[in-house]
Amino acid sequence: MSSGVTEFIRELEFEDLPAAVVECAHRCLLDLVAVAAAGSTTELSRIARQHALDQFLPAGRTARLLFDGRPVSSVGAAFANAAAIDSMDAHDGHRLTKGHAGVSVLPAALALLDPLSSDGMDLLTTLVVGYEVATRAGIALHASAGDYHSSGAWNAVGAAAAGSRALALDAAQVSHALGIAEYHAPRGPMTRVLDHPTMVKDSSAGGCQAGVSASLLASQGFTGAPPALVESAASGLWSDLGSTWRILEQYVKPYPVCRWAHPAVDAVISLVEGNGLAAAAIEHIDVQTFRLATRLAVREPLTTEQAQYSLPFPVAVAAARGRLLPCDVTELPETDAVIRRLARTMTVTECAEMSEAFPARRQARVTVRLADGRRLTSGLVEACGDPEDPLADGDLAAKYWSYTEPVVGRERAQRLHALVAAAPQPGGDLRLLTDDLYAAPGTAPPDLTESHAKDSHE
Repeated sequence: MSSGVTEFIRELEFEDLPAAVVECAHRCLLDLVAVAAAGSTTELSRIARQHALDQFLPAGRTARLLFDGRPVSSVGAAFANAAAIDSMDAHDGHRLTKGHAGVSVLPAALALLDPLSSDGMDLLTTLVVGYEVATRAGIALHASAGDYHSSGAWNAVGAAAAGSRALALDAAQVSHALGIAEYHAPRGPMTRVLDHPTMVKDSSAGGCQAGVSASLLASQGFTGAPPALVESAASGLWSDLGSTWRILEQYVKPYPVCRWAHPAVDAVISLVEGNGLAAAAIEHIDVQTFRLATRLAVREPLTTEQAQYSLPFPVAVAAARGRLLPCDVTELPETDAVIRRLARTMTVTECAEMSEAFPARRQARVTVRLADGRRLTSGLVEACGDPEDPLADGDLAAKYWSYTEPVVGRERAQRLHALVAAAPQPGGDLRLLTDDLYAAPGTAPPDLTESHAKDSHE
């Protein structure tokens, strides 16, 4: 494997990061914390946490469960914590990979970084390493394989990169860790989940588990095949590590559903808000979009997963409520008859030009027919939150509060926000942040004042 890749993973320092990269990593961290908080309330997350508690006992290197606090092994925490983020389909992603890096990279970093000897700058640097490797691995996989693989197929490699850095593996061990992760990664056929939405989601829980396990195996001398996604890809994809920053290409989602539904959601919200429409006044909604988005076909979801891998349902929710929040995809019994009518009768058709533009562009056009006979059309709409149209700081903050406060309360949400904000600053360790991330809702993190004072005297 190219020594440049292993050197980047092992030797990148916080001081090497351009200001824009630090800012982006910081925004990704804040967003992932919010998504993890909301995701911790789902049935998927509950089952994954219980599985980790039952099958991954906290022996040897241990970690804890996000917004839960109970200890499990590092591998078990990687699985369950990535599952919590993946369960709330609102985490960042990348257009060319057609998937997600952060959902796997952050849990891997948290599982293996030592909170006593690491600080916020170490965490952000480890995240950048994971994003850069994972995104390139995803691009390489889609360029070399005919199937559309789930994110776990390649974000496992990014998790292994983050884990290798956290464990300070030597160059040979890093190479083996990436090779083990690539070989053990779940190459799930993503289109099966579009047609049958279930809790396997984007296989990122399995990808994170594979990446963390690979790092630990390599640290013990376990060997792996050379990572083909690194070795066989075009040299240009990896030769620009440290000069081209793929983390800057990530999008941030404003809504907790599949990214492919976002253009239509944005379009219908603009029509509703711009024209002051009441839900009862809408007779019919017509959506034109790209081919893969038309496969998000569940109209009357019974589960959170079905609601998230749907286009008609979230568009109907957005039309009726002018918003799309985590509660809209988790509290399905509260869905009213107007939403169900709009979803059931919605027309969704493919536009050939939009299909040709995908995946570099995700587009939709929405037409609303009103009870008074008027027809309102959105025009061509692209999903907001892309690098060219990033979420404004105020919009990102609003998302953070709406995802965290209902779970942990205002006071703790404010404290977590302040701790994440302090991550790029020198000094301290990760304990304050991680203890607040791990504490179960309704409980307070341990008071570290005494231990900090003790440390300062030693």
